[in-house]
Amino acid sequence: MLKNYLKVALRNLWKNKGFSAINIIGLASGLAVCLLIVLYVVDELSYDKYYPNAERIYRIDADIFFNNTSAIFAVSPDPLGPALKRDFPEVEEITRVENQGGILVKKDNRNVQDDHAAFADSTFFKVFALPMVAGNPLTALRDPNSIVIDETTAKKYFNTTDVLGKTLIVDNDNYCKITGVIKDIPKQSHFHFHFIRPRGKDNPSWLSNNRYNYVLVRPGVTKQQLQKDVDATINNYLGKELQNQLHASLNDLKKTGGHFNYYVMPVTDIHLHSDKQYEIEANGNITYVYIFSVIAIFILLIACVNFMNLSTARSANRAKEVGIRKVAGSLRTHLIIQFLTESILICLFSLVLAITIAMLLMPLFNQLAGKEMSIGTLFSTWLFPVMLALVIAVGFVAGSYPAFYLSSFQPIDVLKGKIAKGFKSSWLRSSLVVFQFSISIILIIGTIVIYNQLDFIRSRKIGYNRDQVLVLHNAWYLDKQIHSFRNELLNITGIENASISGDLPTGNSFNTEGWFRDAAMNANKAVVLTNFYIDENYIPTLGMEIANGRNFSKNFPSDSSGIILNEAAVKVLGLKEPLKETLYRPDFSNDVIGAAIPYHIVGVVKDFNFSSMHDNVGPLVIQLRENWGSIAVRIKTKNIASVINTIETRWNAATAGQPFSYTFMDDDFNKVYTAEQQTGKLFITFAVFAIFIGCLGLFGLVTYAAEQRTREIGVRKVLGASVGGIVTMLSKDFAKLVLIAAVIAFPLAWWAMHTWLQSFAYRTTLSWWIFVVAGMAAILIALITVSIQAIKAAVANPVTALRSE
Repeated sequence: MLKNYLKVALRNLWKNKGFSAINIIGLASGLAVCLLIVLYVVDELSYDKYYPNAERIYRIDADIFFNNTSAIFAVSPDPLGPALKRDFPEVEEITRVENQGGILVKKDNRNVQDDHAAFADSTFFKVFALPMVAGNPLTALRDPNSIVIDETTAKKYFNTTDVLGKTLIVDNDNYCKITGVIKDIPKQSHFHFHFIRPRGKDNPSWLSNNRYNYVLVRPGVTKQQLQKDVDATINNYLGKELQNQLHASLNDLKKTGGHFNYYVMPVTDIHLHSDKQYEIEANGNITYVYIFSVIAIFILLIACVNFMNLSTARSANRAKEVGIRKVAGSLRTHLIIQFLTESILICLFSLVLAITIAMLLMPLFNQLAGKEMSIGTLFSTWLFPVMLALVIAVGFVAGSYPAFYLSSFQPIDVLKGKIAKGFKSSWLRSSLVVFQFSISIILIIGTIVIYNQLDFIRSRKIGYNRDQVLVLHNAWYLDKQIHSFRNELLNITGIENASISGDLPTGNSFNTEGWFRDAAMNANKAVVLTNFYIDENYIPTLGMEIANGRNFSKNFPSDSSGIILNEAAVKVLGLKEPLKETLYRPDFSNDVIGAAIPYHIVGVVKDFNFSSMHDNVGPLVIQLRENWGSIAVRIKTKNIASVINTIETRWNAATAGQPFSYTFMDDDFNKVYTAEQQTGKLFITFAVFAIFIGCLGLFGLVTYAAEQRTREIGVRKVLGASVGGIVTMLSKDFAKLVLIAAVIAFPLAWWAMHTWLQSFAYRTTLSWWIFVVAGMAAILIALITVSIQAIKAAVANPVTALRSE
């Protein structure tokens, strides 16, 4: 019997090739997009879960607040980890990490700039059980001159992983013996260190946040227990130092609304739930995981709605077949199985096609999402069984309506056509069309709003001019020649100005310190300010504006103890006449807080965005201090390539061949919003798929409607109806449904996009024209889809239509 059911099912599918193709392609498209999004979500949720003890690893983060100024860090005090290990038996092990960032490695008698280097305690591999290809993880970082590298790095510099005992020359004069080779850290990690070296001396200050403290707790210890231990440690040690150095206790701070809080962050939560200053790498965002999960459900629902809509509509044409088969002796059970077999078979064909489509789209999707996913993940996890069960369930639901409904009627009623009439107008199908177009309109609106916000970010005045600013990285390679090198740059035709500073507004990690209104340095009167260290050329090079006072100048030797505030800092400090004021900061020259150092205010710069537009401009203090991280070069010429070649030539001559690395400031700015740009591209892609799937269903339904009204169309044409009139007749009902969908979609889309825009401190507005454009676009798309088939039906020969009746 099963063989017979399959034969009949395949014959019916082949007989109705058009409907079968629409059904299979529509459902397959929805399944393919859903599959890609599910792989994306699974990838995002899998970060840092590959460690055997991942659920027991935590990072300790800082949250500091003084007088309406705050600092939230992914780092914490250097002594915190050892104190926890020493005082609390719940802590099995700790390790501290310093993110070195770039590293110079000697290769073939020349230096190569490499990234992702770190310093760590010798206990690093006890906390992070990374698979080691060679070496002993317990002793690999004990020797001060040791280094651990990953497989890719070993092959890069030695063409083999058999490198134990060999030497790497790093940062020009450090001879490091390779004591371990680890497997490449998986993509799903919040850090990707290629080089790990032993840490140097400890910083004893509890008021200095400069280390990543990771804690491995013993089995059974909860996050809440560890948090209590951290709180007790902070109250004990940091509280004493705060009292001794800044003359206030933690309780005194709390009374004024301030705090030194240190929070326990599970390492598995870092990627999606942490966006603090000094993150080792840019993290993801749980909001986008939620958004894409909802989109996946919506697109799958659109595809399933299409499938069920067309299945129920088409089943009306099977009424006569059901009547004849029942007269011939078929049991109701046989008819039910036949309908369900056909429906499930279409779903299985769709699943195979969906996997094929997903495989073809995977490279493009990886590029859009910034991922390295593989379709193989589908078959190595629970995803494939779930997807298979889902398509079978969809097939069962879609096939059950015609199966159980048609098979329940008497043969005489079916053969008289009473059942078919009931299918011609269905509120259920109309509701489903409204549902799928509501989703499509929401996606169209979302796409427009995201595009507008990204354009707003790109075009908004941010307080400095980032256009045609070349940033030369690793300027410390120039050493004492750095100032003469800058002067040489000014002699190059096409270079307007240049500034030496590592603190550029497109950076992501800046120094933050406590500042005081008086020399007593009472913590209750402290404010937390971001610090920039610049030269006197910085403000004019970046096109910033002085609102009050003046810029730093070589003509004023006292500027070495002068500062410039931004407008936000003046507001936070409540300074009415800032140029007459003096601020104080502690002396950190010996890693221990010393006497207060006075700084007089020489100017106020207009606010400029030095962090993401998700945040308001924070209070900033700018000091005149040597900072050799980068050189910002303002170029004023169309022949940029020639200028860069000249700069590189001068660089090589000045640095004896040290790596030449540069970026453009506008590119660095755009990288801050990579997640938003990827979201925008994915939104557009998903919206196109949703509209395509919806149009497929609409095309199928209008085809069905035209077939059902073949005789009516023929009679109308014989009586003189025009092609336009017939097209209008077939189109108006569907246009009404899309209008209803727009009315439903508009408030939902407004709420969703309003909520998303709230995450930006600087954002575009939700203009009324966005909703009008989205609604008109949906109606136009629907009418074009409907008209294609409606015109075909309208121009058909009426004689043929009437003769067939």
